[in-house]
Amino acid sequence: MHHRQAAKQVFYYNESTGIATLDPAFAKNQAIMWPVHQLYNTLVEIDSGLNIIPSVAKRWDISADRRTYTFHLRNDVFFHDNAVFPGGKGRRVVAADVAYSFNRIIDHQTASSGAWIFNGRIEADNGFVAVNDSTFQLTLVRPFHPIMGILSMQYCSIVPKEVVEKYGKDFGRHPCGSGPFVFKSWDEGEALVLLKNAHYWEKDNTGHALPYLDAVKISFFDNKATEFLQFRQGGLSFINDIDPSFKDEILTKKGALRSQWASKIQLKKHAYLNTEYFGILSDEQNPLVQESPTKMKAIRQAMNYALDRQKLMMYMRNSIGIPAEAGFVPGGLPSHNTELVKGYPYDPVAAKKLLNEAGYPGGKGLPVMKLLTIPIYADIASFAARQWEEVGIRVQVEVIQKSLLLEQTAKSQALLFRGSWIADYPDAENYMAMFYSKNPAPPNYTRYQNPAFDALYEKALLETNDSLRYVLYRQMDQLVINDAPVIPIWYDMAIHLVQNNVNGFEPNALNLLELRRTVIRE
Repeated sequence: MHHRQAAKQVFYYNESTGIATLDPAFAKNQAIMWPVHQLYNTLVEIDSGLNIIPSVAKRWDISADRRTYTFHLRNDVFFHDNAVFPGGKGRRVVAADVAYSFNRIIDHQTASSGAWIFNGRIEADNGFVAVNDSTFQLTLVRPFHPIMGILSMQYCSIVPKEVVEKYGKDFGRHPCGSGPFVFKSWDEGEALVLLKNAHYWEKDNTGHALPYLDAVKISFFDNKATEFLQFRQGGLSFINDIDPSFKDEILTKKGALRSQWASKIQLKKHAYLNTEYFGILSDEQNPLVQESPTKMKAIRQAMNYALDRQKLMMYMRNSIGIPAEAGFVPGGLPSHNTELVKGYPYDPVAAKKLLNEAGYPGGKGLPVMKLLTIPIYADIASFAARQWEEVGIRVQVEVIQKSLLLEQTAKSQALLFRGSWIADYPDAENYMAMFYSKNPAPPNYTRYQNPAFDALYEKALLETNDSLRYVLYRQMDQLVINDAPVIPIWYDMAIHLVQNNVNGFEPNALNLLELRRTVIRE
């Protein structure tokens, strides 16, 4: 009998927004993070339970003053083969590579969008030190508990100096890491192909080398309808999130697959560390704010009470996500903010009472406000505007492109805007950093300023006892919610539609594309 060559296991997905670069120094959005996660490794990782687990670092010690972290590295991690290395063979990853990679993030020449992760936190002279090939040391200016989560971010991927220096600014087009997949080809606007790294160091619990897949192929259809058609025809292994235009065709209002789809595909959902919200600019020095009734807390609170988040989730989102009726921090984090922080249930009576107290009975005398949103959230913004109108708050929705909205929120030119905050690392501090007055925009897009909040934030950074720190996080969250510079709408869920022949592919709380254990069945 002839041995038929086993079909290649290829995982196909589409990136509708395109991929700007494969250089981890610029891994600022999901489109870039996903392929970067396949190509590179980090010192530590986050598992599905949001715990920090070893990766290139097999273990670590923390000094008594909690400022010095010493990482002990594996000695079997190798960079991908590259013409720059002697004999073209990938060399071993050592502590000097980690120091080089981290220094590159904070180097002004790099202009990395991730420089903020280390700014003001790392000892100036000896922040990153390779003690020897297998020992890397990081020293903080003062204790900062979330640093381990930060080290799991794609920004902290380990890169080889030789390859970065050879390609310079073009490294993002010729990536080289030590991850489970190796860069093969990239045709602009057509496809990006990654191949299995045959020398990858990680093994499964039975001793088999990872990954199982032979390749990952990313297409770039910018049209969601085309993407969905490709998926229906079996051309894509999965799609992430469901476009509003066809969600009713696939999902019931309760968020389950409709019967005609149930046998054809798998629906995977997972709570995801992302809060969707409307932001309200609250810098009292800003002329926009001075002229707006939203400078009054009562108006901001009324807008919070007037929104029926339960109804919005069911009708606009087919129950994908959890109505944000607690704090700004989503569920799933160890601080339990969603259980213990009191938010705004739907209460139009309370909203009207607040308008009355603010001197605008029934909304009389309120100017029309403008809510800025990006196209895919236009329907949600309109839904909210209709609800605000029911209590007398008139809001006009203006749809603008994402780049323009980001620019306007960064420059404090948007009074009322739609936003979302995806956790960079699994610690509530990441959400609270958005309201710390000394932070610029981003992350403090609302320009919120509250000395009581700042004092709690600074105290939380120094607090070494976890449960005491969680109490501080909840107090901060409650302060923000009471002051209402934001209107939280929902805590997100990662949702994947997956072909039936795909196994070992699960969404996670950071919605990071995880393919090391994925298998395509015949």
